[in-house]
Amino acid sequence: MQQRPLGRSGLAVSRLALGTMTWGRDTDADDAAAQLKSFLDAGGNLVDTADVYGDGDAESVLGSLLGTLAPREELLIATKAGLRPGNGRRRDGSRGHLLRTLDASLRRLGTDHVDLFQVHGYDPDTPLEETLAALDHAVGSGRVRYVGVSNFSGWQTARAAAWQAAWPGRSPVVAAQVEYSLLERGIEREVLPACAALGLGVLPWSPLGRGVLTGKYRNGRPADSRAASPHFERFVATYLEPRCSSIVEAVATAADGLGVSPLEVALAWIRDRPGVVAPILGARTVGQLLGALQVEQMTLPEEIRTALDDVSAVPVGYPERDG
Repeated sequence: MQQRPLGRSGLAVSRLALGTMTWGRDTDADDAAAQLKSFLDAGGNLVDTADVYGDGDAESVLGSLLGTLAPREELLIATKAGLRPGNGRRRDGSRGHLLRTLDASLRRLGTDHVDLFQVHGYDPDTPLEETLAALDHAVGSGRVRYVGVSNFSGWQTARAAAWQAAWPGRSPVVAAQVEYSLLERGIEREVLPACAALGLGVLPWSPLGRGVLTGKYRNGRPADSRAASPHFERFVATYLEPRCSSIVEAVATAADGLGVSPLEVALAWIRDRPGVVAPILGARTVGQLLGALQVEQMTLPEEIRTALDDVSAVPVGYPERDG
């Protein structure tokens, strides 16, 4: 698998990443092991997780595979902290919370460091300087190698990256993890330009539109799909609407013409967008992952890419339109 630099860092990552959001919940340990082995065999090296995935179970499952199935030095582990589901304070970027959460993640992962530590969401109740100082401390202590942000808006991303760049000795923000797919292109208005200007690599989550771009929902909701899962039903339902259906049909038409799957068309489109480093594959089963890994051999013809750009374009108004 080809590798790409992660923003303005010395870290080279595979151009597809393995996501673990379903691990320990809808994906059991055996299937997680099969996924990781298949990903490594394909040349992948970046695995993304978070402290809240499965209430920590995803990190625990990944940790159980390190050293046996996968030598630690062959993996680049990215994790996230800063969300508190079910808590009155939904986002917490305070120094105490981030560092406590990092220590707990390291225990579950069974490692002394993570390669990328990301703030999982912007916390309006904590000064950004405090959040960023916590990231600096994590790097300085050796527990983290690089830092990033996730689900930040354009101005939030720019403010964080510019603050770190302004002070000598600060740990640069090298990555922004955001939702990005043919069904969700909102980041193109401000987040992508901010990342391009400040040297952040983009890690798209849900690059297949929460699974909808695979075409599996064209004729209903399969019983074994995420839309039928109590954990993810609302998560998927966002994209089961007419505008998204028209984009899915365009993807399916392109796939028929190329003799490939809709999944491959949608994934090739996002993988090769400007600024994108590595879409995160959130496969629930090893079969789904193997299907996604086929895209490594594929590049979309320019006319198909242009047609998909047109059918999925988002409205851009003032002032972004004139930028």
